[in-house]
Amino acid sequence: MNPYGSIETPYRLQGVSSNYRKGTAYVGKIVDRLLLLLYSLIIFVASIFALFTASSWIPKDKAEQVLTNFYFEKSYAYTAIALSLVVLLISVRFLVLTLRPGRSQAPSIDQRTDFGDIRISIETVENLSLKAAGRTKGAKDLRSRVRVNQSGLEITIRTIVDGETSIPELTEEMQSTVKTYIEEITGIPVASVTVFVANIVQSAPTFKSRVE
Repeated sequence: MNPYGSIETPYRLQGVSSNYRKGTAYVGKIVDRLLLLLYSLIIFVASIFALFTASSWIPKDKAEQVLTNFYFEKSYAYTAIALSLVVLLISVRFLVLTLRPGRSQAPSIDQRTDFGDIRISIETVENLSLKAAGRTKGAKDLRSRVRVNQSGLEITIRTIVDGETSIPELTEEMQSTVKTYIEEITGIPVASVTVFVANIVQSAPTFKSRVE
């Protein structure tokens, strides 16, 4: 029972919780990249054509013939109109993306109580995880990553150890400390704590000077 009130939905991730939103954003990024590629190719070809024309590398009669085709040949005219509309729409799209104020919302975990919503950012949980993991002796250069699923938080801790402490004991202590600390501070259940030992600290050799 939560001392601050009953929780209708134990927790949910805001900003990146919905697979639909993530999928939509991913597809949107792919579409924008394809549009940018197409836009770049059109500008590239147009720039080459303008350069060749301005440098007189394209004969005047050839250039005039192309312009005449645009005026009198419907196939040329329709192609030019379609291409111009594509470039215009892409330009509008990029202009809107540039001028639109940022709507990005930092990923957060939302808890609903009788008094309203409580939102805790993922970054906060990651920092709390680092604080708890830092209490374990022999662990250095800590990094954390937090994910959310239906069973709770999945916390991954990356660390470098001193090489003088038993790694199984060190990691077990860190897992227990992080899990207990996060659940007490945030009230969110921790499904798992994974500890990744990346390396050991290479201590510099010490030399004792001897005076004879």
